[in-house]
Amino acid sequence: MPAGLCMVKCDFPQCSSEGSVVSRLSPKGFLVATGNKAYSFREAYKRFTYCDKCHDELMKSVWNRVREAEEKGDDHVAPTAI
Repeated sequence: MPAGLCMVKCDFPQCSSEGSVVSRLSPKGFLVATGNKAYSFREAYKRFTYCDKCHDELMKSVWNRVREAEEKGDDHVAPTAI
C-alpha cells in the first residue's frame, strides 16, 4: 500500500474486510441524504465503502427488489428516487 493511504473497512455490518468499492447505497440498499445543501448528486448523498463481495451482494438485493414488478403500482418509487 502506498505511503499516506490508510485501509478503509467495509461498511457492511459484521464484515471486517478492506473496502475497495465506493457507493452511494447504504448497507440497506437506499440512498442516504447528507443533510447538507447540495448542488449535485455527489454532494447530496453519503458515501459508503464495501469490499467486492459485500458490494456484489448489495447490488443483487437492490436489483431483486427493483425487478419484482408484480407488486409495483404507479405509487411505488425506485429505491434511488430523490
